[in-house]
Amino acid sequence: MGLAALARARKQTHKNLIEGIEQRTISELEALIAVSDGRDRTPLAWLRDWPEAPAQKNLVGIVERLQFVRSLGVGPDREQRIHRARYRAIAKETAILSAQHLSRFDTPRRLATLVVFAREMEAILTDAAVVMFDKMLGGVFRRADRVYRENLVHRAKALDASARALLHMAKAMLAAKASGEDQVVTVERSLGWERLKALVAEIEVVVTNTRDDNLIEIVERYPAVRRMIPVLLNTFVFRSWKPNDSLLDALDSLRGLYAAPPTRLPQRPPTAFLKSTWRKLVGKGSTFDRRAYEVAVMMPLRDSLRSGDIWVEGSRAFRAFGDFLLPPEAFVARRQEGELGLAVTDRFDDWRTERTALLESRLNEIDTLASAGKLVEAAITAEGLSISPIRKDENDEINDVARKLYGMLPRLRITELLAEVNSWTGFAERFGHLRTGAPADESIGLMTALLADATNLGLARMAASSKIFSHTKLLWIAEWHVRDETYQAALACLTEAIHAQPFTRVWGDGGTSSSDGQFFKAGGHGEARADYNAKYGSEPGVKFYTHISDRYAPFHTKVIAANASEAAHILDGLLHHECSQEIREHYTDTAGAVDHVFGLCHLTGFRFAPRIRDLADRRLYVADARANYASLDPMIGGAIDFRLIGENWNETLRFAASIKAGTVAPSILMRRLAAYPKQNALAKTLREIGRLERTLFTLDWISDPSLRRRTNAGLNKGGGAQRPR
Repeated sequence: MGLAALARARKQTHKNLIEGIEQRTISELEALIAVSDGRDRTPLAWLRDWPEAPAQKNLVGIVERLQFVRSLGVGPDREQRIHRARYRAIAKETAILSAQHLSRFDTPRRLATLVVFAREMEAILTDAAVVMFDKMLGGVFRRADRVYRENLVHRAKALDASARALLHMAKAMLAAKASGEDQVVTVERSLGWERLKALVAEIEVVVTNTRDDNLIEIVERYPAVRRMIPVLLNTFVFRSWKPNDSLLDALDSLRGLYAAPPTRLPQRPPTAFLKSTWRKLVGKGSTFDRRAYEVAVMMPLRDSLRSGDIWVEGSRAFRAFGDFLLPPEAFVARRQEGELGLAVTDRFDDWRTERTALLESRLNEIDTLASAGKLVEAAITAEGLSISPIRKDENDEINDVARKLYGMLPRLRITELLAEVNSWTGFAERFGHLRTGAPADESIGLMTALLADATNLGLARMAASSKIFSHTKLLWIAEWHVRDETYQAALACLTEAIHAQPFTRVWGDGGTSSSDGQFFKAGGHGEARADYNAKYGSEPGVKFYTHISDRYAPFHTKVIAANASEAAHILDGLLHHECSQEIREHYTDTAGAVDHVFGLCHLTGFRFAPRIRDLADRRLYVADARANYASLDPMIGGAIDFRLIGENWNETLRFAASIKAGTVAPSILMRRLAAYPKQNALAKTLREIGRLERTLFTLDWISDPSLRRRTNAGLNKGGGAQRPR
């Protein structure tokens, strides 16, 4: 009876998705899985195979596919016709179903699946095009910056050569003056007037062209930007939360330039959104530079798309910032019922009173200890803060014992180890079928597919090596059973098993954790995909950002780009793991120690305790700017702006409650927040809360050697777990 009811529900879902659809759309959807004359593959396969490397021809290729999907006539209203969970389930299936699979479905199910496919591809291609635009502009900026730095070197060399020649002449003139000789003759003899005239002209050019920015070099790459503009503006509709946004007016003006027939720019093009440096370069009136203006419009467009000030119709990644948060009415209802799930009171006055009292108490306490020279393993002097290095608990004897113990462990084949661990924990059952949720029938086949993934061997080479399963079989298992969510569920199973072992209590109580990123090389060339990072350069690869408990159990792992900020992903692991342990204190290195993370960890109930490399250079913040702290005064950077926090308290609570409720991954909101202009109220409010919490943490760090040792030990556990054995 249950299976029959489920089948009826699925049929009703399919009916709702395709009800009222035009016959033309039906015909074109059916054509997606057919190979037409002159083509070597189906339109379905062509749409999925969109190019990723940031290049003009690839941007055009993505837009071509997007226009094709839009021409199918599947409107966004189709997504609202069925339950969101059911829609997501069908969407996951569309990512792996082939044309051959779809052709075997009955007509309603096939059409319903293709409807969802069309809606998903429109969103995916929209996001892909905007991301590619972002990367292409980033490439323009980097190449311009490289030329700018090369020009600086050339100018420095030119100035150096000129300065040496002038120095030689100046010494000769001084010697001539001392001996009473004619200085005019000396100049002629040592350098020559024509040479002096040429040197002065060269220096004047160098000094005149010296700038603090690379904007001219960016404008010189106008041809590359010019090719992007019509593709972007003729394909997408941009929106803004600001009424009469001048940036949107500028986009409309540029859109007219590339229309058929083209229109002229207005007499006074919109420039209110431009920074003063760009406005000066663009000019006005007779000095107006159209090339500079077009480039100047694209740069803030990219920044506004990143922050959410500008969003794109049909996009999911680049939508309005407010769409990521709890709806206002839902937030109000949860607040009234006391179900925000936050670690702070929802009344600002109560929060301010409690935090102010704590901050002032701790500042006075540490200032008194510092003045009396009673800080343990730390000192604050006129030269600044100094903290004694943490004494290592390990010694050579312990390391020798550890090596001997590892040597006593039996050598096992990795396949035997996987099978044995599965017999203890049953983690393989967490790799459920995409549609039914049932575990894989072939557990050995599943293990083989997992090994191919873990060793980066690939399914084809693994099939050839194992000689047990064909590549087709392994591919089927990987597509239907191995996904991010099943990996996470299996990892949670293993973590629970580790924490259940009585011996692990020796390492910790399970309430603390640490996180860090580890870089892994990959095939290909990172420069082609614009994977640029100051530390790794264009070396291709990704980072695995892992959260590990104090019992050496990795409870959350996420693949992030090599150029991604680690700080944005800290809360992902703390809030979105599937394990039962409750983390109360979390450690990271300096890369994660940003004020926004301090603020959000405080609001969501985590003690954030990073090991900050440049702690002595970071400022403390006080509640009252008039307060005087004798020893801490050199470290004081200003006062907390409680007025700003109070004005934006409700929106800050909504932001934090949305993260806690899981409406969106915290990293997405953190990246948007980091991309916001500095004057954004929410970003500034979280920064002020973060400054307060970072100050309290710093005071604890200065006065509590056990906190320093605990943090260092926690990070060493993460580092030790990442090292190969």
